[in-house]
Amino acid sequence: MSENPSGRERWSGRLGVILAVAGSAIGLGNFLRFPVQAANNGGGAFMIPYFIAFFLLGLPLMWIEWTIGRFGGGFERSTAPGIFQGLWQKSRFIKYFGVIGIFGPTVIFIYYTYIESWLLGYSLFALTGRYATCTDQASMASFLAAYQGLVRNEYFDGVGTAYLFFLITFALNILVVCFGIRAGIERVCRIGLVVLFLFAVMIMVRVLTLGAPDPQKPDWNVINGLGFLWNPNWSQLTRAQVWLAAAGQIFFTLSAGFGVILTYASFLSKQDDVALSGLTAAATNELAEVVLGGSIVIPAAFAFFGPQGTTELAKGGAFNLGFVTMPLVLQKVPLGQYFAFAWFFLLFVAGVTSSISLAMPAVAFLQDEFNLDRKTASILFGVVTFNLCHVVILLNGQGALDEMDFWGGTFCVVVFALIETILFAWVFGMDKAWTELHTGSDITIPGIYRFIIKYITPSFLIFILGYWIWQEGLPTLLLKRMPAKAAPYPPGQIAYALSVRLLLVDMFAVLAFLVWLVWRKRQPRGCGV
Repeated sequence: MSENPSGRERWSGRLGVILAVAGSAIGLGNFLRFPVQAANNGGGAFMIPYFIAFFLLGLPLMWIEWTIGRFGGGFERSTAPGIFQGLWQKSRFIKYFGVIGIFGPTVIFIYYTYIESWLLGYSLFALTGRYATCTDQASMASFLAAYQGLVRNEYFDGVGTAYLFFLITFALNILVVCFGIRAGIERVCRIGLVVLFLFAVMIMVRVLTLGAPDPQKPDWNVINGLGFLWNPNWSQLTRAQVWLAAAGQIFFTLSAGFGVILTYASFLSKQDDVALSGLTAAATNELAEVVLGGSIVIPAAFAFFGPQGTTELAKGGAFNLGFVTMPLVLQKVPLGQYFAFAWFFLLFVAGVTSSISLAMPAVAFLQDEFNLDRKTASILFGVVTFNLCHVVILLNGQGALDEMDFWGGTFCVVVFALIETILFAWVFGMDKAWTELHTGSDITIPGIYRFIIKYITPSFLIFILGYWIWQEGLPTLLLKRMPAKAAPYPPGQIAYALSVRLLLVDMFAVLAFLVWLVWRKRQPRGCGV
């Protein structure tokens, strides 16, 4: 693998980094979370706040992360602590806020790889007919619960099978990261996205040609299924929750605010375009989400379960649709086992291209700040996160995954996005920021985005964060209510939730200590950080 004179890795070209960023963004949320959010929040009307959030929140954050990531790469920094310090050199504390950009992706990696491994297992189960005897929602849900180790029944006698697939999946992730930017991440994303889109298009065509599977129920057809998802319920637009759900989906789908894009962009050279590349990566993700994701799960469920059944399924959440409903649907079509394999394997590939990106901020931090080589940093990261993954595996039924998902994958994302937006537009300065964004650019971003990035985007983020604090903040912090849910904790689960939160605090404290240790020993370098 060739490197630049400074010894830092570089992407092989524009296509490589665009596919890597798109691979990071295209994940389970595109095919599972998006259709559920749309179905539950006004159908076609949901797309109005969705695209408003895309243009006012998603695109600006993409450009911000691409720009400050490339800026940090100019003085050999690939993670938020060093880059934030470079943006605000006079501050002694801003680097500690940058810890969120390492902490968040690491927490998500811990539980995401376990979920990802379920998809690998189900890919094999589809081909071998392991769940073929499950013919209704109850039996398929029982199969999933037993696989996760939540219950013991005729399908599985413990979590052993799931653990085996977890070991394979985890090892694959660390192996890819060990190979680095070009030979590992870029190569996997180039191949993976082709496989993903090929399988997704194949399944979409199969779904769209289902017609009305039951002649006695001609209204239960795919066209009406598309209408169920896309016909607008305009009254939903008056609900603040719909707008927040749309903004949350944009966050979830673009990997904006995770700190991952920032790290990927740091491996660009100073004259590499970020404006068009960021736009292209975002557009690729939207193609996968709106066109493909919106044309598979809900229309297929509608054709077999009708409007009432689909409504209940959508309320049951993304996992229920992906692991319970879709296997049942695909069992009922010719060659269903092969379509089921394609379904689960495309989700697995989407998961891998996302999870390897989540590992990179921590690995890059170890490389940059402790001068570790790539393989040593990757293995060290793997050893630590492998042990932490067992918290999710062993306490899955006690809410550990939900706690990690909320604090690492939701709360930290909004806070980090707000911090980097303020740093970029207000501290670094909009004039310098605009110049930096357009350096080497192949397009000129409309001038209105100067105003949007400086005023609208941070205001949007402050509103989202403030609304959560007002509505749910205190009950969530005091363990009166489960994160992002309107229900109290089940009996006996509060102690487990508190334990997970203490673990997360310890993780953040260790990362902050490492940042302190590095800066205590560091001599000024590059731009003075």
